[in-house]
Amino acid sequence: MNPYRSTHIETLTDALMELCTSEDLGRLARLTGSRRPTRKADIADHIARHLAGDGLRKAYNSLGELERAAVAEVVHSETDTLETGRFFAKYGSLPGPEPDGRHSFRREPILLEVFLIGRDRLMPREIKRRLREFVPEPAAVTWRTVESLPQTWPGRDRSRAAEPRAVPLRVHLGEQRAQRELASVLRLIDSRTVTLGSKTLRPSKAAVEAVSAVLDGDDYYRNDRPASKYHDPNPGAIRAFAWPIILHAGGLARLSGNRLELTVEGRSALSSPPGEVMCRTWERWINALELDELSRIECVKGQTGKGSRSLTWTVERREAIQSALASCPADEWIEIEELLRFMRASGIDATVTRSAWELYIRHREYGSLGYAGGAEALDRGYLRAFLLEYAATMGLIDVALIHPADAAYEADELWGADELPYFSRYDGLVAIRINPLGAYCLGTTEQYSSPLDEADRLLRVLPNRDVVAGSGISTADRLALDQYFEAEADLVWRVEPEKLLSLVESGGTIEQVREFLETHSETPLPQTVTLLLDDITQRSGGLRAVGTAHLIECDDETVAALIGHDTHTRRHCMRAGSRHLVVPMRSASAFKRGLKKVGYAVRWTADEPDT
Repeated sequence: MNPYRSTHIETLTDALMELCTSEDLGRLARLTGSRRPTRKADIADHIARHLAGDGLRKAYNSLGELERAAVAEVVHSETDTLETGRFFAKYGSLPGPEPDGRHSFRREPILLEVFLIGRDRLMPREIKRRLREFVPEPAAVTWRTVESLPQTWPGRDRSRAAEPRAVPLRVHLGEQRAQRELASVLRLIDSRTVTLGSKTLRPSKAAVEAVSAVLDGDDYYRNDRPASKYHDPNPGAIRAFAWPIILHAGGLARLSGNRLELTVEGRSALSSPPGEVMCRTWERWINALELDELSRIECVKGQTGKGSRSLTWTVERREAIQSALASCPADEWIEIEELLRFMRASGIDATVTRSAWELYIRHREYGSLGYAGGAEALDRGYLRAFLLEYAATMGLIDVALIHPADAAYEADELWGADELPYFSRYDGLVAIRINPLGAYCLGTTEQYSSPLDEADRLLRVLPNRDVVAGSGISTADRLALDQYFEAEADLVWRVEPEKLLSLVESGGTIEQVREFLETHSETPLPQTVTLLLDDITQRSGGLRAVGTAHLIECDDETVAALIGHDTHTRRHCMRAGSRHLVVPMRSASAFKRGLKKVGYAVRWTADEPDT
């Protein structure tokens, strides 16, 4: 709509006068079948009188099916204009000929133009109120699902051959895989081997490699050695990159320095129903600000410069896509283009930027995404990133993939994009399916029973303190066994006091070891093991570290006794032998001030207290 025109007009006469030329009104007046006046104002009144009384209902009944649908969409919407993009997505075509400006007098008028007036296709409020009395609500947007997927998918052919080549289509089931990976990555974080950038909150290369090693199978794509360091077609890590971010955003892990460690809730998640844990984690991640998924589309430049000013809020985008997913029928395949069509037709707005001119590929001017097709490619890329890197990683959806370099996409027409192996690593996502876990997390079902809720009892704990695992042991359980016990063979570990004490030193508890054994053991724990666990619990609880301190050496016992008993210093130190004083770090500054009043000073060799 013209920004200088009103977004709503009250009467039909005013709308005709403001939005139509004299020639337009002359054409429309021919539809009345009676002699029309010559002056513009008189023609507008003439058309308005024709639609008075029952004339409006008769005119509506004369419309075609698609035209009546257009009228219904405006009558029962909050706006007074026809949203053509949304209408086209819902019905597949637009009603009547598109208004063509100054040459519109050359075509025959259509009756719809007295309901939706001018190039803006605006309906006057007066007409809208009268139509609402008898015009039924428009039909709801329907899904076009796929019963089964083919073995192959049309692939991209850079040679621009007439027929696209067929490439293999691979399906990844996410429900059980994600829940197994959740436990494995939590165990890995508990070993304090996963690091995040303290400012970027992105996992390091070493962290991604560590997480990749505990995934349930390979990541979505295999990464081969590139033929050239200047051209790498490998998509890189997706699930391994996402898991540390998800668990940190979900409150299951926190940063200690640059290393992730489990929170109390994260440790509890190891023994909680995985479906409930995933549901809470999904809700928190939706509202987290750790990372904008758009930044993972690295070919788009300007995201941290001027282009950042026009980016929409990440949480709003996520909530919009989440609402679309909640509308999806469960257990049915939906192609990505169909998901995009449904979102447009339903008015679900997950637009990435309000102005794409400051975002670009390769060159700020020639490669600007403000040109035709750029913003649409950006929205498609973001949607795929959200779905594949996070919704699929958390197991809410099953996905069907081809390699991103084989995917055909409209970004091929953008300047500089033809030199890229793909627009984003997520371009290979062609279809999704909401699984039972996804339906539960999205709120479309109230209950969920995970096949992993009950721990597999694959361990035998022997009286000699050996722990023997079955061949079907999971990666998460193997990580826990390595953390708690000494490995003796491929599937044999031994409960050793020193290993348990090391666990306590690093922040673990004997109770978590006991709980792990009790939930995974085929038989009750032998008395030799329970007695050892009880003994370690008692021993580890008798000592507590209360902080660091300074050790001060005096020349003789007299000085040490004087300082240790003086009213200015005795509250901030304690005797340690005949010639030494211990000053807790928290009391160092007060001790230094009191020491001066006693008449002494000390040269602090390290960690000098502030005065």
